Amino acid sequence: MSKQRLEGKVALITGAASGIGEETVRLFAEHGALIVAADVQDEQGRQVALSVGSERVTYHHCDVRDENQVEETVKYTLEKHGRIDILFSNAGIIGSLCGILELDLNDFDSTMATNVRGVAATIKHTARAMVAKSIRGSIICTTSVAASIGGTGPHGYTTSKHALLGLVKSACSELGAYGIRVNSISPFGVATPLTCGTFNLEPDQVEANSCSQANLKGVVLKTRHIAEAALFLASDEAVYVSGHNLVVDGGFSVIKRSYSSTLFT
Repeated sequence: MSKQRLEGKVALITGAASGIGEETVRLFAEHGALIVAADVQDEQGRQVALSVGSERVTYHHCDVRDENQVEETVKYTLEKHGRIDILFSNAGIIGSLCGILELDLNDFDSTMATNVRGVAATIKHTARAMVAKSIRGSIICTTSVAASIGGTGPHGYTTSKHALLGLVKSACSELGAYGIRVNSISPFGVATPLTCGTFNLEPDQVEANSCSQANLKGVVLKTRHIAEAALFLASDEAVYVSGHNLVVDGGFSVIKRSYSSTLFT
């Protein structure tokens, strides 16, 4: 495979200031992409862009819950680069950890607004831009092992990730007519700032928890592994892959376990 797998391509990445998004910004840049990194963490986002290089990455504020901000971010990307070839819709939240008997429906709505409605907005406006310019693009969404099985995340989070899988399949069914691919990535437990902050754990504690419950032994899952999955789906190596949920969990979600899982991703 060519070293520069995204040479000449323009990518819009949401949730780009930390964790999986930040790692994907860095990897896409290594492979020749021009990137607009979008997030609500402005100081961190600008630092990511600065550390990679302004000739390669530009930061832009975007709260995906606000459709106007999403539309403006897509417009900004088009004005700066003239096109969008790749969308990595990665922004998301975990939400409240309370059980179903104490479920905070306002928090539930907030989780759905970010994880589902926000992704729908990014797909809508990016796909419009791709269709208008006849670009056979790649749209990638971050889901989770919680999109496939219950008991691995809070109720709002699990519900939102299941819904996101449906959105990916539905968008794929329509956008294939334009040559646009729509896929998702479902990670196992990764020690991102979001995960560590939500559960008040250090990265090594999250990784130890994941390793103890993992099916595939001998590998510590890192954000780089998820970024590499996104790179594959964004690149021409995946030119005929669409509607697929690429599960990066070492087999966790497809095996029978004799113990109770409490891992969140």
